[in-house]
Amino acid sequence: MNFFQSIAQALTPQGILWTLLIITLATFMHELAHYWGARAQGVAVKSFSVGMGPILLRRQWRGTEWRLSALPIGGYVEIDGMAPDTLPGGRMDSAKHGFARLPAWGKVAILLAGPLMNLLLAYLLLGGNFWANGVPRELNTRAVIGQVVVGSKAETLGFKAGDVVTAIDGQPVNVQRDPAQADNDSVRKALSVAGPHTFTVNDKAGNRTIPFTWKPTDNGKRAILGIAYSPDVQITRVGLGGALAESGRTIVNAVPQVLKAFGNLFSRFFTLNFSRDQGVAGPVGTSEIVSQAAKLGGWALVLIGATINLSLGFFNLLPIPGLDGGRILLVLVGALRGRPLTFAQESSITTAGFALVMLLSLFVVIRDLSRFF
Repeated sequence: MNFFQSIAQALTPQGILWTLLIITLATFMHELAHYWGARAQGVAVKSFSVGMGPILLRRQWRGTEWRLSALPIGGYVEIDGMAPDTLPGGRMDSAKHGFARLPAWGKVAILLAGPLMNLLLAYLLLGGNFWANGVPRELNTRAVIGQVVVGSKAETLGFKAGDVVTAIDGQPVNVQRDPAQADNDSVRKALSVAGPHTFTVNDKAGNRTIPFTWKPTDNGKRAILGIAYSPDVQITRVGLGGALAESGRTIVNAVPQVLKAFGNLFSRFFTLNFSRDQGVAGPVGTSEIVSQAAKLGGWALVLIGATINLSLGFFNLLPIPGLDGGRILLVLVGALRGRPLTFAQESSITTAGFALVMLLSLFVVIRDLSRFF
């Protein structure tokens, strides 16, 4: 299978369209929050674009040029005074107006509005999911089969996803803190011995036994039964208040995981380690995940939308010049030194930070694509 066939198999047209739609909506709401933050403080907004690149449509409304651009990969908002204007002859206007005239807290409010909007959207989407579908709790009390490999011996024998393994060769499965590990140990021990074996499984119809004869090796290769375990999950129905509370807890608990993922990403970036991990995904990896979610239906896409908004919110808060967090850092540095940075100083620092973000984005894309070669 060649490179393009591998990508075509991983991605679906429906998944790509959903990815573009989710990212565009997340970016639109992010920029709209910046817009509201500026207008609430009397700062003009020169332009607001949905999409990037060449402008397809434009309309002037309430002092802002609203644009629809050709590339559906985000958007931008141009706030008066955030960058110097160009005067006739190519000179830069250093006069402070609009955003530049605001006190530090006003600037921070505008910059912080975008990431907070994404975090709010993640909070509401997660809350809606918990309200509609309940709150899942891992019990770690049963050995639940999460997946049966297609074409495997397990499928031939009649194992099904959702079956609960209660005994192996007549011995109860010992599930304690980590059921997946306990199950794998039990299976590994049993299947290391050739001969007849019996699994006792429970499904909605009750208990049934699955007897079979096993060889640990097949033509010199280690034989594989073909089952994978998943956590035992219990669904608890909650009201709107409980759903929103659970959403808040989920986001708070996600903070150290997100920070760890970003830290791992930067570590791999600076060491040029292109091996893929389970942390930050690029556009190809994201499209692959969305393609899988699109097959499952609406609520899976809602959870993906929440995850993308959560990642976008946290990423933009990183103190890297060029991102909202970096701009906030520069504003705070100016406040501490008693005078804001000049346009020239801020532009130089922001350009360097933006270059880092672009290199990081390129690294993630290459890492995503490298596994298809």
